[in-house]
Amino acid sequence: MHLEKSKNMVSNQELDTPLNDFQQLMAITAEESGELTQVCMKLLRKYDSLDKAKNDKYIKQIIEEAGDVYCMIELMIEHGLMTSEDIVNRAKVKRDKLRIWSTLMDDKE
Repeated sequence: MHLEKSKNMVSNQELDTPLNDFQQLMAITAEESGELTQVCMKLLRKYDSLDKAKNDKYIKQIIEEAGDVYCMIELMIEHGLMTSEDIVNRAKVKRDKLRIWSTLMDDKE
């Protein structure tokens, strides 16, 4: 997919940014994570159940932001900050914790 740059936006290459790849990776990941957090909170303030939220305009936005965070996780892997195995192993630990502290894992393997 070809993305057109907004007329007001300037790329890091054009800015000759002082940020190195690691700094860009961390900054963009943090920014994207914050944007996902914002959309989650907007939905949380409006609804008390998934069924009610399913048709909201923010569902499209949460997909976009989750995709952006996913992309940044992939880039962290590609740049050698972590491995896919590291993430899978940590996800297993989190699921085990959720089995104890949350109802999200009820009836899940």
